[in-house]
Amino acid sequence: MANHPKHSDAAVRWCVLIVVLTSGWVAVQAAEAPLRLWYRQPAKTWVEALPVGNGRLGAMVFGGVTEERVQLNEDSVWSGRPQDADNPAAKEALPEIRRLLFDGHYSEADQLGVRKLICKGPGSGSGNGARAAFGCYQTLGDLKLSSSHTGEPTDYERELDLGTAIARVRYSVQGVHFTREVFASHADQVLVVNLESDAPGWLSFSASLTRSECAVTTAAGQDRLIMRGQLFDGEKTNGMKFVAVLRVLTKGGKVTAEGNSLKVAGAKQATLLLTAETDYRSDPPLYRGGNPEQTALARNDAAAHRPFAILREAHIADHRRLFDRVSLDLGESANANLPTDDRLRALGKGAVDPGLAALYMQYGRYLLISSSRPGSLPANLQGIWAESIQTPWNGDYHHNINDQMNYWPVEVGNLAECHLPFLEFIDSLRVPGRRTAAIQYGAHGWTVHTISNPWGFTSPGEHPGWGLFPAAGAWLCHHLWEHYAFNPDPEYLRKVYPILKESAEFYLDWLVEDPHTTKLVSGPANSPENTFIAADGQRGQLSMGPTMEQEIIWDLFRNVEDASAALFIRDSFTQRVHEARDRLLLPRVGSDGRLMEWAHEFGESEPHHRHVSHLFALHPGSQITSATPEWFAAARRALEGRGDGGTGWSMAWKVNFWARLHDGDHALKLLRNLLNLVETSGFRYDGGGGVYANLFCAHPPFQIDGNFGGSAGVMEMLVQSHAGEINLLPALPHEWAAGSVRGLRARGGFEVDINWNEGRLASGSILAEQGGVARVRVPNAVKVEAPYPLQIKQIEPLVFEFRARAHERYRLVATQ
Repeated sequence: MANHPKHSDAAVRWCVLIVVLTSGWVAVQAAEAPLRLWYRQPAKTWVEALPVGNGRLGAMVFGGVTEERVQLNEDSVWSGRPQDADNPAAKEALPEIRRLLFDGHYSEADQLGVRKLICKGPGSGSGNGARAAFGCYQTLGDLKLSSSHTGEPTDYERELDLGTAIARVRYSVQGVHFTREVFASHADQVLVVNLESDAPGWLSFSASLTRSECAVTTAAGQDRLIMRGQLFDGEKTNGMKFVAVLRVLTKGGKVTAEGNSLKVAGAKQATLLLTAETDYRSDPPLYRGGNPEQTALARNDAAAHRPFAILREAHIADHRRLFDRVSLDLGESANANLPTDDRLRALGKGAVDPGLAALYMQYGRYLLISSSRPGSLPANLQGIWAESIQTPWNGDYHHNINDQMNYWPVEVGNLAECHLPFLEFIDSLRVPGRRTAAIQYGAHGWTVHTISNPWGFTSPGEHPGWGLFPAAGAWLCHHLWEHYAFNPDPEYLRKVYPILKESAEFYLDWLVEDPHTTKLVSGPANSPENTFIAADGQRGQLSMGPTMEQEIIWDLFRNVEDASAALFIRDSFTQRVHEARDRLLLPRVGSDGRLMEWAHEFGESEPHHRHVSHLFALHPGSQITSATPEWFAAARRALEGRGDGGTGWSMAWKVNFWARLHDGDHALKLLRNLLNLVETSGFRYDGGGGVYANLFCAHPPFQIDGNFGGSAGVMEMLVQSHAGEINLLPALPHEWAAGSVRGLRARGGFEVDINWNEGRLASGSILAEQGGVARVRVPNAVKVEAPYPLQIKQIEPLVFEFRARAHERYRLVATQ
């Protein structure tokens, strides 16, 4: 869709902008549709169950009638241990590998890299991290409820209410109505399961805590179970200790302990309280400490002293404080009232359902709130939800896109607090990352590669084709800067500046001069997980100066320069960074007009490869914008060449790419592809992705990054601020002709509300939280209504600039 339509001179003159200051103004918008996932049947598989979480505790609710399974997670239930994986052989081999690559001996360099550049020891365990030192994120276990209903259930419905963060099951048996609610309270650090019937004495069930290995459950009194366990730290069960405590409180009826389960008989209401803790501590080098059983018992006792209604009220208030900051209305269709799985099937058959996109965006925000709260570990490859002992890819932190994508919606989606676990995790990698930089490469500063775990793993993975990604540290630092860009706080910037600086110190040592061009290049490195074909037919993965590496390092150096300027730091180090950035090999355009993925115009082993790494500078970076037209056009050509298929997270990335290219209709096409219903939970590594019935992203298998990336993509279509201006409706699809959004954030500390109709901005407001210069691009003319003199600078016909006062809201009104 064209985003900057031409206007008559009269219309352009109206764009003298107005900006009305009204401190309490809120955009008028249509009532938002109910934000819920719902179904007419219980979940048969894990990827049909519904997720709840409080950042640390998570559960998947299946919604069975006679047999309910609530699969449990705690974010630090990790096997493994700290390990010495840095490989000193890499430092000795670097000069020779670089010489081979510069001379075009790619196969020989790859072979030497396989022997010398990988981690020392088993690394991530080649997919068996549960029994490796690297470790694996694992299920905490299952809470199982077995009811003694007689008769067939009717009026069945299960749902997840995003606004209250409560999973709910309703049904009737013999005319008695039953309701089950499950929520993970951040306020009280407890998982709550409440069961009620509308007639006394009809609730009878048993409750058990189970785990397939490394755990034993015993009764503690008549109303409590305790599950204790210790995980593998390699081949032995000397790893992390964990404890889960379950208590049952009832109205009416009786609770008794029988073996390792609790029996409830003849109750009207029963409330189950589950708390869980481990002895994990982010305190290197041991990463262990504390008394998890004591903490779990204390939290359980505290929750037990609060009535269910109070627990529920506190949970909802805490959740809404974050979730309600953003609302989105894209209009509804006849399918809006269908169960979610049927709604997805209808979309696959061509139905127009803009409200589903709005639901999906808000679901991403819900999942982020549920899996990343201050004090928790950051969201991993599956957020906090994993049902097995051996989670796919160990459920770890993948830094060649995946955990970064997890946090794309966090700032624009007005959830800045939820970014903190990731930012703190990045800081925690500095100490082990210094060791990796020194031992692997003889470099200063700190670095990390493709994979990490809570034990401080920063070494390369087992194969350089995927595991050697030295730009990972710089990409992580992008998030430190983005948090500041959206929330300009000098104190925060002073705190993280040393992290940025140390990362840049590594790349100043890591970069070398290309003897053929004299440009500074990174390497040996891969373009994540991709393979090239050289002119002489060699297939290789390692090269010098792959485009993504160069773009990410350019991004870091630019951010360091901007940070030092904001902090009034100017010294020899900042001068070195500036000079190095000027000498970096920049993105190049190939003979076919596409942005090149490598420093040389190699052939592609997989033309439709799922990674589109060389477009980092388009998104999430900002080196490529419409202000760099040659690169902008070349990025589009490259994206067209990659195609519209891919795994779930890959299609989510492409939504963001097309939004940055200001092509809303193509972005929506990719979003529809992403919402393709995958009817199976089977493993298809590079088959077509989509979503499962519970809207979890199907890589396949499940990876949560696609949920977060798709959510961010919807917001990117509506508001962008990466190119030095707040761009309103930059990639609005024709299908979303009318709508409204409230509460999206823009860089510079601004909050945006907008309403549009017939594809044109109708009204809006910009809240300046900290004051400063606001440069705004609008898709059509707006008029000015100001109760006080306001200086407005016209940059372009549809771009204006003004200096905003802190804590004031500025209103925009269309002229026609």
